[in-house]
Amino acid sequence: MPLLATDDDLARFALAPGFSCAATACGLKKSGALDLALVWSERPCTAAGMFTTNRVQAAPVTLDRETLATSAARIRGVLANAGCANAVTGERGSSDARRMQALGAAAIGARADEVLVLSTGVIGVFLDMDKLARGAAALRGEGARREPRDSARAITTTDTVPKIASVAARLGGGDVHIAGFAKGAGMIHPNMATMLAVVTTDAAIEPARLERALRAAVARSFNRISVDGDMSTNDTVLVLASGVSGVAIGDAEEPAFTAALSDACGALARQIARDGEGATRLVELRVTGAASEAQAHRVGDSIACSPLVKTAIHGNDPNWGRILAAAGYSGEAIEPERVRLWFGDRDEIQLLERGLPVAFDAEDASALLARDPAIAHLDLGLGEEAATIWTCDFSADYVRINADYTT
Repeated sequence: MPLLATDDDLARFALAPGFSCAATACGLKKSGALDLALVWSERPCTAAGMFTTNRVQAAPVTLDRETLATSAARIRGVLANAGCANAVTGERGSSDARRMQALGAAAIGARADEVLVLSTGVIGVFLDMDKLARGAAALRGEGARREPRDSARAITTTDTVPKIASVAARLGGGDVHIAGFAKGAGMIHPNMATMLAVVTTDAAIEPARLERALRAAVARSFNRISVDGDMSTNDTVLVLASGVSGVAIGDAEEPAFTAALSDACGALARQIARDGEGATRLVELRVTGAASEAQAHRVGDSIACSPLVKTAIHGNDPNWGRILAAAGYSGEAIEPERVRLWFGDRDEIQLLERGLPVAFDAEDASALLARDPAIAHLDLGLGEEAATIWTCDFSADYVRINADYTT
C-alpha cells in the first residue's frame, strides 16, 4: 500500500470473502457526508478486539468488551458511526449503545449480542438515536452504498482519506485473505490502538487464538504510532473471521497468520500516522541497539511525542539535538556517550557518533527530512533489541484544525 490510499486503491478495495457492507448518511455529521457503516457476515464469525487503556472509556468500548466476553465465537457484524463519540454520556450513553447494537442486529437478522458497535466524534455529546435508527433502516434499502470504500469513508472524521489494507497469505495448503479499514488522524497515541479499525479475514480460527494473533499484531502496529500524544476514549480495533476459506489456523499456521495480520495492521497504522491532522509527511523513527525491545519502544515514543522534533522535521531543520534530548527524558537509562544518529533510509547522513557531533552537510540533511517518509535512526549502543515508531510532522494546520474543532 502507498502511504495514503489513492482513488484507484479505494476502487479496488474489497473485504475478505464472506463479508458484506453498507454505508449511508444519517445526519450525524453536520456536513451530510456518509456517517454510518455496517459490516457483516451471513454466518457466525469468531472475533477479537483490543481497546483503549484510557480510564475514560466510551459506552461502545464497554459494551464491546462485554459482548466479546460472551459471544466471541458467534459475532455477525459491526455497526459504526462517525459524528458522535458517545463518550462521557453516562447511563443514557450505555442505553444508546445497546439500542445501536439492536439496530445493527435487526439490519442483518442477528441477535443483539452478535453485533459490535463503534462510535467516533465529539466527546460529551449524546447520540441522536432517531437519526441513527433511520440510518440503520436505510442500510437495508436499495439506496445504501455497498462498496467497501464507502464504509471506510463513513467512519472518518478529520481524516483526509480512508485507510485500507489487504493481505493474502498461503497457509495450510490454502489461501487466507485479510482486509480491513481504519480511521484516525488526531488524538493518536498508543496504549492500545489509537483509532477505530475493522479487520476481516476468511480464516477459520478459534477466538483465543485470534485474540493472541491480534494482540501481537497491534503491539507492532497501532501501538507504535503517534500523531499528537493524545489518547482517545473510543480506541478500538476489531477483527472478524468468517472461516469461509476452510483454512484452519492451528499451532503450525498461527505464526504465519499472525505475521499476515501484522502486515495488514501495520499498513493501516502507517496510513493513520501519515494522515495526522495537518501532516505533510510520515516520520519513521528507528531505534536500535537497545537493551530491550521495551526500552527501544519507550525511547521512540518519547521522540515521536516531541513537538520540537516534529516541528523541526516540518521545517526540514536538521536540529538533531532535539532528538537526543527527547531520548534523554524518555525515562530509560540510556548512556549518551554510546549513542549514534543518522538521517535517511540507509543511514545516509551521520550526525552523532558515540555522543559526539559529526560534521555534515546541512542542506543534504535538510533534503532527507523533506522526504516522505522522513527517517531518523538512533542507535543506543546498549544491546541488540530494536523498535520502529511512526509519527508525522507538526504543522500550523494541526493547531488550526483543533482550535475550532467543535465551533
